[in-house]
Amino acid sequence: MAARVRFGLLIAVIAVIALIGLGGCAIPRFGAPRPASRQAGHTLGLWQGTVIAALTVGVIVWSLIIWSIVRYRRRSDAVPNQNPENIPIEIFYTIVPILIIAGLFFFTLRTQSSTNKVSKRPQLVVDVVGFQWQWQFRYPGEGVTVTGNSEGKRPQLVLPVGQTVQLNLKAADVNHSFWVPRFLSKRDLIPGVRNRINVNVTEPGTFVGRCAEFCGLDHWRMNFEVRAVSEANYKSWIRSQQGRAQQ
Repeated sequence: MAARVRFGLLIAVIAVIALIGLGGCAIPRFGAPRPASRQAGHTLGLWQGTVIAALTVGVIVWSLIIWSIVRYRRRSDAVPNQNPENIPIEIFYTIVPILIIAGLFFFTLRTQSSTNKVSKRPQLVVDVVGFQWQWQFRYPGEGVTVTGNSEGKRPQLVLPVGQTVQLNLKAADVNHSFWVPRFLSKRDLIPGVRNRINVNVTEPGTFVGRCAEFCGLDHWRMNFEVRAVSEANYKSWIRSQQGRAQQ
């Protein structure tokens, strides 16, 4: 009975320390970039929850190992209890992992649904075309096209902050992959496959983008930038591009 009390106190102390640690500071990103879109925020939340769950299980397992080493270390030549089973404990450590996996599965499906949801009425539509070995960004509603080339400056995908943007991802030749690390997701461009994603950028700035699918000899050249600006600056940029096209 005394051993059980000590074990219970150990677990309680670990739980209190963990709660104090989580309550005293913001939850770390555990190596993930700071999210720059609403969808990225959902992905980061899933990542943080998964890591915290893994660390919690790890702390409990490490504590049990240490407790077993200390509590049942050899003190004499007496043979310890040879009871071959403990049904309540066996049921406990069978059900708990199942509940953890079910919980992670549920939150993963919920996050996937949130990040894959495509609005029926986006405020802006941009066609993103990947080709060997660069990018083209078409704004069909505004009549603007930005095309990169392997020898010049990276092409910029200019987006307004706070608006729902639908990106239609198209491949002109082979498989490519649209990846912006600050968006915490990537999506493949596959010939003949219609891929669409929504992006709601939450902060202004310039974010690096890359092709994350090996697509040939000059795959390394397929870099681009996402420039997130205010709505007023976006409209000004569109007018400047339209004026340049008419010259």
